[in-house]
Amino acid sequence: MAITAAQVKELRARTGAGMMDCKKALQEAGGDMEKAIEILRKKGIAKAAKKADRIASEGTIAVEVAPDGRCGTIVEVNSETDFVAKNEEFQELVNRVKSHIATSGVETVEALYESTIDGVTFEEYMKAQIAKIGENIVVRRFDRICVQEGPGLVSGYLHMGGKIGVIVAAACDKEETCQQIQGILRDIAMHIAAMNPRYLDAESIPAEVIEKEKEIARAQLEKEGKPANIIEKIIPGKIKKFIEENTLLGQKFVKDDKKSVQQALEEAAKAAGGSAKIVGFVRYELGEGIEKKQEDFAAEVAAQMK
Repeated sequence: MAITAAQVKELRARTGAGMMDCKKALQEAGGDMEKAIEILRKKGIAKAAKKADRIASEGTIAVEVAPDGRCGTIVEVNSETDFVAKNEEFQELVNRVKSHIATSGVETVEALYESTIDGVTFEEYMKAQIAKIGENIVVRRFDRICVQEGPGLVSGYLHMGGKIGVIVAAACDKEETCQQIQGILRDIAMHIAAMNPRYLDAESIPAEVIEKEKEIARAQLEKEGKPANIIEKIIPGKIKKFIEENTLLGQKFVKDDKKSVQQALEEAAKAAGGSAKIVGFVRYELGEGIEKKQEDFAAEVAAQMK
């Protein structure tokens, strides 16, 4: 019978076993969850994978730009402690993972763990690394940006030793322009790290987000006692400000707040005798969205004394 991703996810959560082990156990058990757990326990896999129950919320973000400069890869690899994240073995693992993702063509974390590296599945490879390093290590997410057509350039930037990572891509009118804007594109990557824009440009903002901002602005103005006809005249200005503050191209450039990021790029490209535009970016911040385990050592000691 066909095993669903939801079943595999549930079994992983309940046993801490690896993805492929869970999938095989469910297939062997004909989809019966309890039987699959029993199969894993009999094989000793659930017990061997205890480290997978631990929350991996530290780690690092890594960035790799292809030798031709047209593609960039960003990946977040999590460990349990910051101490291990600084370990040389962990850093070597991250570099290996980053390069594998960049060259393998995988598009999802699930596909990554099913891919082959050094003659074994990536999942088996990671199990060996976890056993070697002694902590749960998880490839949490990754993204890739490529300039598909015409001259293009990707720049990457890491901040605070891998706490924040950025890749940003630009399309140019000619290769010479791409070469000349390398400096400004790296500055824009640094800007993204610092200012955390939510969208690329006005067209990238979903219509429902704009409508929600209008609702909020209208409610605020009504609370201030503004007449309805005045409110409708004020709202477009508030939406314009929202777009400027939340889009990369609309934000004031951190290195020169007298111009926007778009203006800074256009001026640099024009000085090089050409034109260029940003076509995409990805920004990762380490551990964002992960619920970190809170240690209460006093309670732990008290519990052990009972």
